[in-house]
Amino acid sequence: MAPGGFAELRRSRRVGSGLADFERAADALLTWQMHRRATASHERVETGAVAELRLGVGRLGLRAPVRVVDVVDEPTRRGFAYGTLPGHPEGGEESFVVELGETGDVTLTITAVSRPSSRLARLAGQVGRRVQSRITDRYLSALADDEG
Repeated sequence: MAPGGFAELRRSRRVGSGLADFERAADALLTWQMHRRATASHERVETGAVAELRLGVGRLGLRAPVRVVDVVDEPTRRGFAYGTLPGHPEGGEESFVVELGETGDVTLTITAVSRPSSRLARLAGQVGRRVQSRITDRYLSALADDEG
């Protein structure tokens, strides 16, 4: 449950089946491929890495700087969480975890706990929440689209 003033968003999607798909999805996640337009300080996700995500296009795009605060590296679960940095339109954390289930299904789960931190985000209100939801859907599709 999200703390007061924060909204929680949680979505999952099947992105493959079997160990090969798990490894592929985990690699894509941990090398920022899911965040294709991110400029990251490290090629691979690691605790402390900083990335600047871009929301929108060109000059109309918003900066969304983040810092990786946790990395999950278990035999059947891999992923990371980042926290927002000053300049991000939202304040909070978001996690991305790929899991190989007992049935062989590979699932990506994204969880975000956030609240508006910029003036623009506060003014956007529910429109901002819909934008966040759409971005989450794109992330889920990005990993699913890599299925071969």
